[in-house]
Amino acid sequence: MFIINLQKNSSNTFRKLQKIIFNILHFFYPIFKKFMDKQTYYYLVCGGGNTVLGLIVYFIGDHFLFHKVDIDLGFIAFKSHIASLILSIIITFPIGFLLNRYIVWHDSNLNPYKQLYRHFGFVMLFSLMNYVLLKMFVEYFNWWHFPSQFLTISIIVVFSYFAQKYISFRKTAE
Repeated sequence: MFIINLQKNSSNTFRKLQKIIFNILHFFYPIFKKFMDKQTYYYLVCGGGNTVLGLIVYFIGDHFLFHKVDIDLGFIAFKSHIASLILSIIITFPIGFLLNRYIVWHDSNLNPYKQLYRHFGFVMLFSLMNYVLLKMFVEYFNWWHFPSQFLTISIIVVFSYFAQKYISFRKTAE
């Protein structure tokens, strides 16, 4: 219901925010027009912004909230870099979905619930990839946390683009 309400009966604030984002994107698009189509540009800017937000949240979590402290929930424990990853995913998931749904793939006519379900599935898959790669880089290769997360995200972004474009937010035949 939440998704459909945003789509059909959006508040003025939401529509204004969407329009502001589109205006900003359109203002800078001529610079990138030679290199990429508009939808790829939207994805890079929105996805890049959400990725930067995720890195900032990860950095704050790793250096200030969970710094060198294992988080023990009683039934499971997380090292600081994994706790920071989980925090980052919790914050960036809804923002990423809304940016993809209403900015990047705004012309997709796929059912919004189906989009959310698919987006969630891919976020979980890519989170698992992120977890495995981050654990490998930090705990086995002994690399620093933040550069390891940056490299991991760089790898996952490529997979994410194609998954979102061709599965989660694809256009259906009308």
